[in-house]
Amino acid sequence: MADPILYRKRLIPEECVLLKDDRILYRDDDKIITGWNTLKPRKDLHHGFSCYYLKDGFKVSKFYREDGSLLYWYCDIVSYEHQVDTDTYIVTDLLADVIVYPDGFVKVVDIDELVTALNEKLISEETLKTSLFHLNALLTIIYAGDFNKLQQPVEEVIRHQ
Repeated sequence: MADPILYRKRLIPEECVLLKDDRILYRDDDKIITGWNTLKPRKDLHHGFSCYYLKDGFKVSKFYREDGSLLYWYCDIVSYEHQVDTDTYIVTDLLADVIVYPDGFVKVVDIDELVTALNEKLISEETLKTSLFHLNALLTIIYAGDFNKLQQPVEEVIRHQ
């Protein structure tokens, strides 16, 4: 079976980018795991791995510096559309994000962008509710001490590389 086609759609700034260089490392009905290098070179972030939890509405990514050291885990709240005929996934970033640092510190970011997107009619009230619902579900997992369960599929793929 050929690899699916992945797009990352952002609302702020508005863009839809083909993730042509992402490597599909694992896929089933619930998740897709990819390995990637940054699209635009940055001083701090060089490469990483992502697990798209399709049915849960979030993407959990392990971000690395160029020297291979862990920068942090970055969690995007997302929705997706799957076009079966072309096996294309369009993953839309629903703006709210959670960063989990190596020391365990948790930071929620970009909540203000949800308000901006709603005010500028970039998202519907229903999409706003979906984003907050998925954010709450992710934070519940993290605060319960179960984030390792979301990290595990990524770690297993990395170990077998």
